[in-house]
Amino acid sequence: MKYEKLQHSVHSIPPTPRNGLGRTALMVMTSDSRKIPVSVLIPVKNEEANLPACLNSVAVADEVFVVDSQSRDRTEEIAESYGAKVIQFYFNGRWPKKKNWALTNLSFRNEWVLIVDGDERIPPELWEEIAEVIQNSDYDGYYLNRRVFFLGTWIRHGGRYPDWNLRLFKHKKGRYENLGTEEVPNTGDNEVHEHVILQGSVGYLKKDMLHEDFRDIYQWIERHNRYSNWEARVYYNLLTGKDDTQTIGAKFFGDVVQRKRFLKKLWVWLPLKPMLRFILFYIIQGGFLDGRAGYIYARLLSQYEYQIGVKLYELRSFNGQLNPAKKLPTLPTSVSPPDS
Repeated sequence: MKYEKLQHSVHSIPPTPRNGLGRTALMVMTSDSRKIPVSVLIPVKNEEANLPACLNSVAVADEVFVVDSQSRDRTEEIAESYGAKVIQFYFNGRWPKKKNWALTNLSFRNEWVLIVDGDERIPPELWEEIAEVIQNSDYDGYYLNRRVFFLGTWIRHGGRYPDWNLRLFKHKKGRYENLGTEEVPNTGDNEVHEHVILQGSVGYLKKDMLHEDFRDIYQWIERHNRYSNWEARVYYNLLTGKDDTQTIGAKFFGDVVQRKRFLKKLWVWLPLKPMLRFILFYIIQGGFLDGRAGYIYARLLSQYEYQIGVKLYELRSFNGQLNPAKKLPTLPTSVSPPDS
């Protein structure tokens, strides 16, 4: 069965409707157009700036879940106005994190699930392809390629494209890997750079999804400060040979993600990584072709690599503390009264 050509535009609804919040969006979500039998999972926290465009781009899906972490902005209000099902997630500081918890505990009415972050969009041409491929019984999941936009520019070079992520799969067959980082403080409650382990065969889609954050540089730096905590622990685990049986594995002749993990195992041993990161991104992989945005992105990635290195040193030398804890002198348990 083929689905009619999708008519919804990603930008047909403004990011933050001022009058009658979400009224137009709700009409889109509940219109008579054909729905695609896919359940969309959107993990969020404080995403009011990005969520309207994201939800508008998935309006043709049969079901949309927004899994929130007690946002303090209008995230929940916006999600409900678009007709999405809002679920609150309470992280206990241990496994599982948000996406795996949702995959296990939500009652999806469709076999296929599509995972989309709040700052991502699914263009109409990608939905057309999704509607076709989910009818193919030869595959249990699909990698989606992602275009990253930064300062209004598509970062096409510097190794940022292609950027494959396994986001569309049969929800009973896929779970995110466990890299042993869930107890690292100040990293958040969501799987960000972990990948899906799929029990089945995988294909690749031709059309791209979009990653475009409408917030500012402050938010980018704040987010990557948290990510560097996570990355430092990943580096530490790789350097110390931590058991990786619950991960996708590192294979040079594996799929694109396993090959990337293999190269990362080599990368962690290199010296001068902040400088190498800039040279690799900006010069060797052509980041300079993306103009001023490419240069700024390269500098920020170099800074990010330096943060990872400092936190890795802190982790290895001081057990993840800024300074080693000093042993306090032992106080007497009791004081004898003076002789009378």
